[in-house]
Amino acid sequence: MPITVAAVRENAPHERRLALTPEVAKKLKALGVEVLLERGIGERTHVPDALYQGVEIGDTAAAVIARADVLLKVQPPRPEEIAALREGAVVIGFMAPHADDDRVRALRDRRITAFAMELLPRTTRAQAMDVLSSQAGMAGYKAVLIAAQVCGKFFPMLTTAAGTIRPSRVLVIGAGVAGLQAIATARRLGAQVEGFDVRPEVREQIESLGAKFLDLGVTAAGSGGYARELTAEERAEQQRRLAEHIKSVDVIITTAAVPGRPAPKIISASMVGGMKAGSVIVDVAAETGGNCELTRPGETVESGGVTVVGPLNLPSMGAIHASEMYARNLFNFLSLMIRDGALHLDWEDDLVAGTCLTHGGEIRHAATQQRIEGA
Repeated sequence: MPITVAAVRENAPHERRLALTPEVAKKLKALGVEVLLERGIGERTHVPDALYQGVEIGDTAAAVIARADVLLKVQPPRPEEIAALREGAVVIGFMAPHADDDRVRALRDRRITAFAMELLPRTTRAQAMDVLSSQAGMAGYKAVLIAAQVCGKFFPMLTTAAGTIRPSRVLVIGAGVAGLQAIATARRLGAQVEGFDVRPEVREQIESLGAKFLDLGVTAAGSGGYARELTAEERAEQQRRLAEHIKSVDVIITTAAVPGRPAPKIISASMVGGMKAGSVIVDVAAETGGNCELTRPGETVESGGVTVVGPLNLPSMGAIHASEMYARNLFNFLSLMIRDGALHLDWEDDLVAGTCLTHGGEIRHAATQQRIEGA
């Protein structure tokens, strides 16, 4: 009996992405599974139901979820969605395991097998499933476009009849996927770009994009491709040197994040006070508190002539391509578990085991289990 893979409309504010696109629905059908969607799933992304050929359409989310063997999501499942799932069903998507203990408990108590894609091991084999990277790329791209719109200057150097316009100076803080995409986008727009990261190993990547690596003499090389948290002394020295440097910068894009923790505060209010009037900060890390002390998630504020933008859900601003990448990520992950149209969970597979949040009435992710249940 083939399994049923389902997806429903995302109801979070400003969320336009899809967990299942027509392209991926076709690929799932080729694997021998049944595909079930809520009517109008793609309305916000301008994807009509007619593009989902050979797919069954359900009238309500509750009816679709009740029949799902596997539910694909973008945002974490809401309480009513968890309640509608059959015991033993599988849900795959962003689960935000660090943000809502009640949701994790509900998944555990309903005996739902939940795969949190943000927990996917960062290995070479996992690259085609890496939702963090695919969505961060869109976030970095959109952040620079927001900065270009808000900034009162051209990004490129221009020679005009009224004289030469000097290029804007852009500093990108954090050289993960979002930061590198921001660097590349700012360079395409013609800005003079610098990249800063406390991990020295990313210097080559920054310079390969045509940007200058900003060396502040502070390093925080960590494991798994992430930076470790700086000590108080290291942070103070970093801030002192950075404060002096950003006095001449026109635009700052901040992208620094530590998984499962609030975003590190890199730019203090006093540092903003030392920047030129007319400067712009776009804080990609706004959703986890922001890298700038003045960032207000979802708002744009001005302080001393400096504009600080705290955008939320940047990937959703590019929902068409973000959905294409995200749905492919989920398909590549789900493909590990489908054989002849049936579901086979291979707990010997490090990607399957490492991404699992809950299964069989247990919390499988060690850090989350320790936080919620203790030893």
